[in-house]
Amino acid sequence: MLWPRSLKQRLIAQLLVLQLAILLVFGLSFVTLLVVADEGGVLIGPAPVETAFAAIERGPDGKLAFAKTDKLADVLVRHPKFWFIARSDRGEILQLGEVPEIYKGISQTLDRMTYSDLRDVGDPSPYLAVLRRRSSPAGDFTVFGQGELLSEQSLILTFSRVSLAPMLVLLAIVTVIGVPWIVNRAIKGISELARETDGIDIARRSYRLTETAIPSEVRPLVQGINGALHRLDQAYDRHQRFILDAAHELRTPVAILQARLDSLAPGPDRDRLIADCERISALAEQLLDLQRLEANAKPLTPVDLVELCRDVAADLAPLAIDQGYELSFEPEVERSPIQGDPASLSRAITNLIQNAIEHAGNQGAIVVRVACDRVIEICDDGPGIPEAERERVFEPFHRLKPRDRGAGLGLNLVLQIVQRHGAQIRILASPSGGACFRLVFAEQAA
Repeated sequence: MLWPRSLKQRLIAQLLVLQLAILLVFGLSFVTLLVVADEGGVLIGPAPVETAFAAIERGPDGKLAFAKTDKLADVLVRHPKFWFIARSDRGEILQLGEVPEIYKGISQTLDRMTYSDLRDVGDPSPYLAVLRRRSSPAGDFTVFGQGELLSEQSLILTFSRVSLAPMLVLLAIVTVIGVPWIVNRAIKGISELARETDGIDIARRSYRLTETAIPSEVRPLVQGINGALHRLDQAYDRHQRFILDAAHELRTPVAILQARLDSLAPGPDRDRLIADCERISALAEQLLDLQRLEANAKPLTPVDLVELCRDVAADLAPLAIDQGYELSFEPEVERSPIQGDPASLSRAITNLIQNAIEHAGNQGAIVVRVACDRVIEICDDGPGIPEAERERVFEPFHRLKPRDRGAGLGLNLVLQIVQRHGAQIRILASPSGGACFRLVFAEQAA
C-alpha cells in the first residue's frame, strides 16, 4: 500500500485503517457469538407477521379483513400452518389460521401486551411466535403470530444494517473531524518549528531553534540542527577572523610596494604596476570594510538622507568632474529622516557613485536624487546593466567586464549595508538608458 508522503496524512490514514480493522473484528466476533450461542444465538424474524399485518384492510362496511396479496400468499405457501391474530384498540379481533393451544390464553390478553419474542425448546421449534404493536390506516393493533428462524446470512445482514453500518458512518464522521484535530494538536510543535527555520540567516548567527513544545521523538533532530548551527557559527567566525587578519597583513606589503613603485622611473610598466597595486589595496580596504560592518554593528541614530547624500555628492564631485562627468544633487524633499548608521550609509552612497564613475563611460551626467517616501536614486547615462545581470552584480567579486580597477566587492558591501537597515535596493534603467540604483527605506516607528 502506498502511504501519503505527508506525515499528517499518513497518521490520519493509518489511524483510519486501524479503527476500521478494529470495528470489523468486533463486528465479526459479535456475529459469530450470536450464531454459535445456544441461548439467544438463534433469533426470531417477524417477517411473516409483518406481511400479514400489511394485508389488513378495512372494508366499506367498516369490518376488518385480509387482502389477498402475493406476499401473504407466499407466506402461506412457506408456512402451511401459519397462524396470526390481530386485536385493534377498539377490541376488534382478526384471525388467520389456528392459534396453537398454548397461545390461546395469550391471545385473549393482547390488549395488555406490547412486545415479545417466544421460542420453545423443541426442534425445529414449532411454537415460534412474535408479538408487536403496529399502526396502519386501518387503526392501531397488537399483532401476535407465527415467527421464523433467522438464517446466519440474514442475521449477519440484519446486524450489519442495524449496527455495523451506523457505526461505520459514525466512525467515518469522527475520523474525518476528530483525527485531523488530534493529529494537528500532536504535531503543532513541529509546524511551529518549521516556521522558526525561516529565521535561520547568516545575519542571525546566534539564532537557535526552540527545543520545547515538540515531541520527544523530534527533539534529537532539533538538537542536532542547533548543534550544526553552533558549529557553523564557530567556523564562520574563524573564517571572518582569517579574512580580517589577511586584509590587515596585506596593507603593510602593499604600502611598501607602492613606495618602491613610486621611486621607479616613469613609464608604461610603472603605471601598470601602480594600477595593479592600487587594485590590491582597494581589495584589502573593501575586505576590511566588510569586516568592520560585521564586527562593529552600531546602534541606529537619526539620519537625514538629504543631508547625507548632499555631503557625499559634494565630496565626490571633483572626482566625477575629473573623469568627464557632470555630478548633480537633486533633492525632491527638504528632509528625509530615518534611523540608521550614518557612517555605513555614507559608505554605501559613496560606493554607488564611484561605481557610476567607473562604469558610465566617462561622459554624461550622474544624478543623486532623494525622493519622497525615503527613496534614494543614483542614475547615470552609461550603457546600463542588462536585466539578466541585475541580481548577480551584488555577488562578491562578480563583474560584468574584466577591468584593471576595482575588486568586485563594492556593490556587495552596499547590499549588506542596505539589508542591515531593513531597506531594499533595485537596479532600473535611467531615462537615458543607463543604470539607476534605487534604495527604498521602510517607514519606521517614531
